[in-house]
Amino acid sequence: MAKDNNNGNPGFWHFVDNLQGDKVVWMIVLLLILISIVAVFSSTPLLAIQQHTTRMAIVREQMIIAALGLGLIILCYNIKSIGFFRMVSQFGFIFSLFLLAFLAGHQHWGPIRAVKINEAWRIISVFGFQVHVFEVVKIAMVMYLAWAVNAYKSDGFMIANMLGKTRRFSFMSKQIWKKILYLYMPIFLVGIGIMVGSTSSAIFIVGILFITIIIGGISIREMIIPFFAGIIILAGCFGINKKTGGKAFPHLASSVNRISKNTEYYMAIIKKVPRGSVEFRNAFDKIQQPASAKIAIHEGKFGKGPGKSTQRYIVPVMFEDYMFSFIIEEYGIFGGIAIIILYGSLLARGSIIARNCENHFAKTAVAGLIILISGQAMMHMFINVDLGPLTGQTLPMISHGNSSFLAFSIAFGIILSISRMASEKIKKESETAKPLIEQDDEIKAGLEDLDDFEEDMNLPGEGDRHMENNI
Repeated sequence: MAKDNNNGNPGFWHFVDNLQGDKVVWMIVLLLILISIVAVFSSTPLLAIQQHTTRMAIVREQMIIAALGLGLIILCYNIKSIGFFRMVSQFGFIFSLFLLAFLAGHQHWGPIRAVKINEAWRIISVFGFQVHVFEVVKIAMVMYLAWAVNAYKSDGFMIANMLGKTRRFSFMSKQIWKKILYLYMPIFLVGIGIMVGSTSSAIFIVGILFITIIIGGISIREMIIPFFAGIIILAGCFGINKKTGGKAFPHLASSVNRISKNTEYYMAIIKKVPRGSVEFRNAFDKIQQPASAKIAIHEGKFGKGPGKSTQRYIVPVMFEDYMFSFIIEEYGIFGGIAIIILYGSLLARGSIIARNCENHFAKTAVAGLIILISGQAMMHMFINVDLGPLTGQTLPMISHGNSSFLAFSIAFGIILSISRMASEKIKKESETAKPLIEQDDEIKAGLEDLDDFEEDMNLPGEGDRHMENNI
């Protein structure tokens, strides 16, 4: 084994070889962090102008956040007890509901207060550090549902079982009510809370949460009830929003407009109205960002080169919602393919880890978190190539966003911690696996016969002997 010449300690490769957890996931997350630092530095000149700072200051902040994120990954990775994650996860729903209620109520408790940004209540400021509530909620809810599905499978709902023994709450002993109270209701309540700040985020997160419980073992056939319940709830939200004059869910109407009034709709207005008119400016503002993102992708081709993007001066949120377009503009189609490969590899590797988890909670948690990360990445890419309306979903671990980066760091830390159990199982299976062909007596005899046959075929014939004599 190679040693470090300075102090005699094992070298870097010894450290890598002894690193526990899934090494492929480790490599993916480290590459995403490195790409994030480079991409944020190059994509934020407009942000630097808006904040009256420099890009070096922004990249220093990103490096600090990356270091904190790596610290969170290592912290979670070093938690070797699945029981700890399971215990904490059961409070994920209550924690999420508290954050969303704090946000919806526009609360202000000393240094902790709800903040309105871009006409939306999505941020809670904690001692000056802005926490994007939705980013925290989706991680917490995936972990909660992993616990809830596991408890449902093992009939481990202690409170429901206790209350079910009483006459008044006897209905809680039935499985259907346990699913409603512990699975469906939390998803819909969180979805409604998110809808106050963002309808598109609510639809995306609710979809991911339902996929999580399906992965956990709830059959698709059982989704009929929550599907129709979701339609009724959505219709109710429209009704409430109409009665309150759009105050209950202020972003509901804008989300409908994004779907019904696409780029072609606004392009038709631009062509009809006089250039410079109010109608022209309003329509142009609606298509400026998606159109500029498409231009960035179109002009990227083989890449303009690092620091040579032009659309980063036009798109206000290029470093967040349109990071994939920026990467293609500067690094070309090969840069885009590299990003797709990273998230695709994460999805593939996550499925292997989940399949090899013996613990049902661990299996559901890993699968849910992997689906959340890769699903958000794919949605971000689809929107960047104009295959869907803008939802505000960032590119995980790459786009600029402090709370989002830290939340996904926790998710990766949990995945890596749980992957220890899976990697140990894979290793044991590899060590105890029997060879594909066992050389028993019968096979050995067959191989010996084959050798004899080949020797006979190589013996010289009469013609060969005559030729040898002549020579």
